[in-house]
Amino acid sequence: MTSMSRARVARRIAAGAAYGGGGIGLAGAAAAGLVLAEVQLARRRVGNGTAPHVPKGDGLYGRTYAGPADAPLRLTMLGDSTAAGQGVHRASQTPGALLASGVAALAERPVELRTVATPGARSDDLDRQVALVLSAPGPVPDICVIMIGANDVTHRIPPTRSVRCLASAVRRLRTAGAEVVVGTCPDLGTIEPVQQPLRWLARRASRQLAAAQTIGVVEQGGRTVSLGDLLGPEFAANPRELFGPDNYHPSAEGYATAAMAVLPTVCAALGLWPAEEERPDAARREGFLPVARAAAEAASEAGTEVTAALPSGPRGPWALLKRRRRRRVHEQEPAPVTPSS
Repeated sequence: MTSMSRARVARRIAAGAAYGGGGIGLAGAAAAGLVLAEVQLARRRVGNGTAPHVPKGDGLYGRTYAGPADAPLRLTMLGDSTAAGQGVHRASQTPGALLASGVAALAERPVELRTVATPGARSDDLDRQVALVLSAPGPVPDICVIMIGANDVTHRIPPTRSVRCLASAVRRLRTAGAEVVVGTCPDLGTIEPVQQPLRWLARRASRQLAAAQTIGVVEQGGRTVSLGDLLGPEFAANPRELFGPDNYHPSAEGYATAAMAVLPTVCAALGLWPAEEERPDAARREGFLPVARAAAEAASEAGTEVTAALPSGPRGPWALLKRRRRRRVHEQEPAPVTPSS
């Protein structure tokens, strides 16, 4: 599918989400039965059927940066198993811990991490997760990172519904005062046990949903980062290193790769980057585009950020497309959060 075709489909899905439509398919109704059958076959070939073990990375990172008047930045992870960190053994290897460590180092300020992401979650679970975030005692998080979409594709959730649920979650968090960064649907076409034709259909469906998610998120004032690298080209080229033991969830190295792609956008949302780095760099093919076109390009290139820019243009809202340089992150174990934090 070309970038322009993906942009048109994404615009239709996002419009359906905004205005209550629900019948736009991702890969076509004729293929749905085949997709479901092969997904179920692939599921039987990954994992071991036991309850998922997810290390708990919640706590305080960068405690050594704390001063008498320095309240910690608050980072919350929402979404599915990739946001929670299923597939690794240590808390320090989860994406939330890696992001909290990276933000603490760059801000030279402690970061308090909380995770409400749930393995197996689909976009319709975000309403519950957001309610947990907003009902918790204390201030609203400074930033929320959402990773969602893979289970929507494998469970054949209508993309308009997926985008509607995600956009609602972003709107509620932004209204409450939190910055929001969304890691869009990863490329499911590279999961090792998945065979053709599901591999091609899964890739197409994943990228269509990722582009539509981007439109919905940007229109609500959030930022997106394409997570194609999470289950994308780097995984296909190096599956034994970047996939976890179940051949479905990322390994520690895979999560580190994703965290390196998301960290710069999280820091930009928190205002931690110099102003000159926020200007588009023509040498890196960055610039202002209609939001649907930016969304389609981002879905095709992992690690690409899209954020709202000009409110309107000849073809509707515009967005800034950025290809930020990745920042390496280091593992750090969390410290308990004390009442004085």
